Amino acid sequence: MDPEVILDRRRLRRRASFWRVSAFALAAIAIVALVIAAGGIDGSVRRAQVAEIAVSGFIDTNPDAVENIAAAAKADAVKAIILKINSPGGAASGGEALYQVVRKAAAKKPVVAVIEGLGASGAYMTAIAADRIIARESALTGSIGVILQFPNVEELLGKIGVQYHSIKSAPLKAAPDMFSTPDPAAVAVMQAIVDDTFDWFVGLVADRRKLTDSEARRLSDGRIYTGRQALQTGLIDALGGLSDARDWLAAEKDISKDLPAVNWDQTETPFGIPVVRATAIVARLFGVDAALVPAVERMMQGHLLVDGLLLVWHVPSGTGAEK
Repeated sequence: MDPEVILDRRRLRRRASFWRVSAFALAAIAIVALVIAAGGIDGSVRRAQVAEIAVSGFIDTNPDAVENIAAAAKADAVKAIILKINSPGGAASGGEALYQVVRKAAAKKPVVAVIEGLGASGAYMTAIAADRIIARESALTGSIGVILQFPNVEELLGKIGVQYHSIKSAPLKAAPDMFSTPDPAAVAVMQAIVDDTFDWFVGLVADRRKLTDSEARRLSDGRIYTGRQALQTGLIDALGGLSDARDWLAAEKDISKDLPAVNWDQTETPFGIPVVRATAIVARLFGVDAALVPAVERMMQGHLLVDGLLLVWHVPSGTGAEK
C-alpha cells in the first residue's frame, strides 16, 4: 500500500481519537455541572433533606460520626438530624467529642437520637445531647458510669522465672502497671480520676434529662435499662423508631415528612457514584478505549468524591479509661 495512504489513515485516526476524547471530556464536564446544579459538591447538597447519621460499634477516640454531624450541621439543605445509635459506648474522649458536636448541631437545627438496639454508656452520653431520645422497647440503654481496668501478670511472671524491674522518677510515675502489685497510692489516684469523670458524666445526665443530682446518681449505678424501663425513669423521651422521629420532627419542629432522609454515613458524596458511572458510560459511547475506563473511574473517585467523612457497657480486651 502507498505509504502516503498509510500516513493519511494514521492522521485521520489520530484526529478521530482527539475529537472523541474531547467530546468525552465536554460530556463529563456537562454531567458534573448538572450534578453541581442539582446537588452541589463536597457533600453540600442543595436539596432539602433530613440527615441520618449512625453512631454504631465501639466509639473510639476520634469517631467518624463527629465529622458527619458537624458537616450536616453546617449544610443549609439539612433541616434536621437523626442519630441512629447502636453502640455499647467506648472511649471517654470519643463520647465527649460526640456530645459536644451534637450540642453544637442542636443549636442550629433539631436533632433526634434513636436508640435502635443498644445505646449504652458513651453512646447514651451522645443521645442525651440530642433534643429528643427515642428508643425501641427492647433496646438497651443506660450503663451510666466509668471504668478503668488493667491486668496484672506479676504472679505469672514469677512462675515462669521472669523478673521485672522499673526505675522511676517518682513512685506514681506509670503506676499502676501490669508487672507489679498495685501500689495503694496509685490505685487511689486512678480511683480519683474515675470518680471525677463519673461526676462529670452524671452532671451531664442531670442537666440534659432535667433530673436532680440525687435522681441522676440513683440511675447511674452502672446498670442497663430496656427502652421501657428507660422511659419510666426519664432517661429517654419516647418509645419507637425512625418513623416516630420523623413524626416528632413534623409535629414539633415543622419538618415535613416529605423531605427525603439522606444517609450521611458514606465515604463519598451522595451523587458521587452516579457521576462516576455516568462518566464511564459516556466514555464508552464516545469510543474511549475500554481499558481506560477503570482509570477514568479511579480518577473521578479520587478527585470528585469526598472522604467520609471508654464509656462502655462491656469492656473490650486491653487497658484504658472507659465509659
